[in-house]
Amino acid sequence: MSEQMELQDLKFQGIKINYLYVCKRKLWLFSKNITFENQSDKVLLGKVLHEYSYPKEDAKEVLIDNLIMIDILSDGAVREVKYSSRMKEADIMQVMYYLYYLKQKGIEKQGIINYPKERRKEILELTPEYEQKVKQALSEIEKITSQVTPPPATKQKICKSCAYFEFCWG
Repeated sequence: MSEQMELQDLKFQGIKINYLYVCKRKLWLFSKNITFENQSDKVLLGKVLHEYSYPKEDAKEVLIDNLIMIDILSDGAVREVKYSSRMKEADIMQVMYYLYYLKQKGIEKQGIINYPKERRKEILELTPEYEQKVKQALSEIEKITSQVTPPPATKQKICKSCAYFEFCWG
């Protein structure tokens, strides 16, 4: 991909950025519409947490370009609500992708990841280094999702709580 990416090059759902950092196999399966999230208790817990957290916020679940879903959009920030900080790098990169995408549209905002269960938050700024990481991530997603077969399953700590556990290891 070129140094200055075009908006059409950025047409990935934010969850794919997240999955790239969590599990490349999960990314590939999700990209092929093989999904098990609707059967996952962890995903349900996350949805409930998101639904009932920050009830005073008006701009929740903001869909941009029929592509990216931002949990909360406030005047100065893009906010994501996450169940736990166990996958912090994936969470950060998802927000960085949103910030980069919006920047390409001429909108500059700060990023915030809220971990309400942990009563903490991460405040993020899109730096040139993160912009480069986003570009690399998008290129890697394109490579992985265009493969004919999924990457091999690799045992990780998070596998036991993953919606794809039975698919990969059952």
